[in-house]
Amino acid sequence: MSRTPLRLYMSVSLDGYIAGPDDRTGQELGRNGGRLFNWLDDRLSDGINAQVYAEASSTGAVISGRRTFELAGRWQGDHHDGVPIHVLTHTIDPADVPPGSAKYYTDVDACATEARQAAGDRAVLVHGAGTAQALLAAGQLDELELHLVPVLLGGGRRLFEPAEHGPIELEPVRRLEGRGATHLRYRVILSREH
Repeated sequence: MSRTPLRLYMSVSLDGYIAGPDDRTGQELGRNGGRLFNWLDDRLSDGINAQVYAEASSTGAVISGRRTFELAGRWQGDHHDGVPIHVLTHTIDPADVPPGSAKYYTDVDACATEARQAAGDRAVLVHGAGTAQALLAAGQLDELELHLVPVLLGGGRRLFEPAEHGPIELEPVRRLEGRGATHLRYRVILSREH
């Protein structure tokens, strides 16, 4: 890959949900949504889940949607190791100063460009369904790392909603079997329009 990759990291149920129903402050993962993150119990072990967690934690910058940023308590200004946090939002209130290294953006391309510059030779970790969809539509999302959890949540927040951009081809890059999750990485095959 010739550019610093923007890589979506998301835990997802077999029926496509990244949070259970009624995700909100105080119930950030929705009802039963915590089940999607049980694999993180192994993050300090020597297994596959720890490897995948370490890879996500070695990224050089973060792009997050505003909703995810707020539900996560703004990560108290530090997602991991003090890397810059780029928050994609619809509007910016000049009185709202984000904590730590966080910065707000309304322009998808500017957000992606600055995150790549900040990350240097490391990947950029992407969080949030809306942000993933916006980056994908702009031709900026390079990879998807999906932690597929063997559960059917039956409702909640979907990773991908129907979109007007039509089909997007993905190339499988790797598949790792961890305890309680299959870690799948795909490369986005950009169309000639981007």
